[in-house]
Amino acid sequence: MKRIPTPTPDRGAEGERPDTGTNADAGPDEQVRENAPDRPTDLSKRSWRAVLRGTVKEFKNDELADRAAALTYYGVLALFPALLVLVSLLGIAGESTTQRVLDNLRRLAPGSVRDVISDAVLQLQGRSGVGSLVAIVGLVVALWSASGYVAAFIRTSNAVYDVPEGRSVWRILPLRVALTVALMLLACASALIVVFTGGLARRAGEALGMGDGALTAWSIAKWPVLVLLVTTMIALLYWAAPNAKGRGFRWVTPGSFLALLIWMAASAGFAVYVANFASYNKTYGTVAGVIVFLVWLWITNLAILLGLEFDAEMTRQRAIAGGLPEHEEPYVQPRDTRAWSDEDRRRVEGSPTRDSGREPQPQPGTADRREDEVEHRGHDHGHERTDVPPRR
Repeated sequence: MKRIPTPTPDRGAEGERPDTGTNADAGPDEQVRENAPDRPTDLSKRSWRAVLRGTVKEFKNDELADRAAALTYYGVLALFPALLVLVSLLGIAGESTTQRVLDNLRRLAPGSVRDVISDAVLQLQGRSGVGSLVAIVGLVVALWSASGYVAAFIRTSNAVYDVPEGRSVWRILPLRVALTVALMLLACASALIVVFTGGLARRAGEALGMGDGALTAWSIAKWPVLVLLVTTMIALLYWAAPNAKGRGFRWVTPGSFLALLIWMAASAGFAVYVANFASYNKTYGTVAGVIVFLVWLWITNLAILLGLEFDAEMTRQRAIAGGLPEHEEPYVQPRDTRAWSDEDRRRVEGSPTRDSGREPQPQPGTADRREDEVEHRGHDHGHERTDVPPRR
């Protein structure tokens, strides 16, 4: 039975493809996604070496050190409004609670970092009018400032995955706010874990009728819980920020776990360096604490972006293991393409590997017309010109 070709969609007067919200030519096809290994342990040693090499190479090509500096700027904008909210809430709880929080902070944070945060908290605490109204205003300001951090992270994650942003502004704004609220809730939960330590935890346990055994178990279990919360925050950013379809939300990804390990090691090493070898106080004077805090925050964002790049390279190698050509872009299916510009579509559809092996086909009759023109120009009053190549 002869197959009847299906009609192609109308591309309009300018030849543009209809906007359907998805792009069939973008990313790996269904067969590649089905053949791709699900678990990291299913990747070969060659693929793992490619992941490591690609992470280092793309970290430089994507200029993630500069992007980490931009995230540091947005992080600072979100930090001090959040401190205003914290001080307002602590002002309601009482001055003794504030002092316990600062004591716990001094034991956990690096020296110059804790000095900056402690001084800011004490200065805000000394101002009059701190109360529930200021807490609400500060919460709104902190939410909008923190959403700027999320917006910058969304742009960075799209650059890491080599996928243009295809979601409309009406989808990005709710995503920014929702993701910001989720991150702030997780950050508050992490702060509560840090706060309930020592005497405060003992008094809370007595109020709840908990014995010494429960308090001992809490003092041991709180640190793994804190690590899990921080890892979840990173994994949430990795999952929701990029315009790339993944395999669903994962509580712990290899990249988020790697980012946490690198951040802990880098923070510890930086604290030792500042305490024993650096001369920030001599160089920067009274602003040395601020400089150290900014460097530490930059290192934190570097670790987060390095983990994101690691996850992206693992996604690339899984697609290659599933049959995707090695240099084809994009290597991940986009979530949405409706906001893509014509340039974005041409760049994605014009991937060198995607077009390889597809020679342009001439229109019917083009070759015959070209030969007739050559033959006509090659005869002058019935004499053939010698400078025209012979007809093939």
